Amino acid sequence: MIFRFFFKVGALIFNLFFIIGAVSRFFLEIIFTGFAPPFYLKEIMKQLYRVGYTSLPVVGLTAFFTGGALALQIFEGGSRFNAESVVPSIVAIGMVRELGPVLGGLMVAGRVSAAMAAEIGTMKVTEQLDALKTLSIEPVKYLVFPRVVASAISLPILVSVGNTIGIMGGLFVGTTRLGFDSQLYLLNTLEFLTIDDFTSSLVKATFFGTIIAIMGCFNGFYSKRGAEGVGRATTAAVVSSSILILASNYFLTEWLFKP
Repeated sequence: MIFRFFFKVGALIFNLFFIIGAVSRFFLEIIFTGFAPPFYLKEIMKQLYRVGYTSLPVVGLTAFFTGGALALQIFEGGSRFNAESVVPSIVAIGMVRELGPVLGGLMVAGRVSAAMAAEIGTMKVTEQLDALKTLSIEPVKYLVFPRVVASAISLPILVSVGNTIGIMGGLFVGTTRLGFDSQLYLLNTLEFLTIDDFTSSLVKATFFGTIIAIMGCFNGFYSKRGAEGVGRATTAAVVSSSILILASNYFLTEWLFKP
């Protein structure tokens, strides 16, 4: 029993380091092959539309209802200390610094990372990746690099729009349900937001977008044969992207807002 326990623990640790090494190698391959000519600008533009524009509705709806719910919760908590006036500022800071980038990243991860893993995994199963190599086209450069670039560009834009919609959601709830004056609400919002808040949101979104694309493509490239392998790769892409977004969010917050 003891040897079996240590064997399982060792196997888990070995698999963890193996995956870390494989992802690191995959990332370096993206860097070294992606920035060398030729450049597939048409593919990048196509992925910008698929990753960015088509994800806008789900990010906007998530941000709006999150901002509204946040306003209700902060008003309820602040009323216990006669501090209802802090609702606009905390909603704005909470959305821009944390909830906007994290929730936006998680929603895009669930939508985009899974699609990337399924698409590339299906191409592997049907041997389309091998066909690209026979045509002297590097699959990582042609398929992965445009997706990484598009995600790194699209997510900061999506998060910026989501932050604005989330603040508007808080404004809508504050003025219709909580009795705030709209002009005073906006003034309090703008007074407490700083450039550092917006900068941190964009930095986080860029990191999250890169993580989403890399994990989606990585799991697709290394998926096993058959429909079951593609399904597992899709699930692994969403789970790994979500976990890495939440973990990296802590370290980015620690780095950007040192106490």
